[in-house]
Amino acid sequence: MPRITKGASRNQKRKRLLRQAKGYHGQNSTHRWKAKIAVRTAGLYAYRDRRNRKRDYRALWITRLTAACRMRGTRYSVFVNGCKLAGVLLNRKMLSEIAVQDPTTFDQICKTAVDAATKAAAKKA
Repeated sequence: MPRITKGASRNQKRKRLLRQAKGYHGQNSTHRWKAKIAVRTAGLYAYRDRRNRKRDYRALWITRLTAACRMRGTRYSVFVNGCKLAGVLLNRKMLSEIAVQDPTTFDQICKTAVDAATKAAAKKA
């Protein structure tokens, strides 16, 4: 029985790997072993950072809302709680966009939220 050396498939595998590593610095783009490690690490970072990006954007929206609420004399936590109590169904992304793009509408939303929060606090006490 003849010995099979995987000639074509091995070359295809190497080509695919080096194509993925194209643009990497130094040996990471030319040597098979280094490229394999670099591609695997890049994949791990990409997977992790796709999730971290969502985290970062949420933090940005909350920061924007905090600044907008402070400009109107209230706190972020009071605002969010008031939005829930008033039945405002907008998420943080949309609220931060409204705060940046349309301040008069955000004023009305903020007033509604603060009124709902103060009514709830008065009812509790």
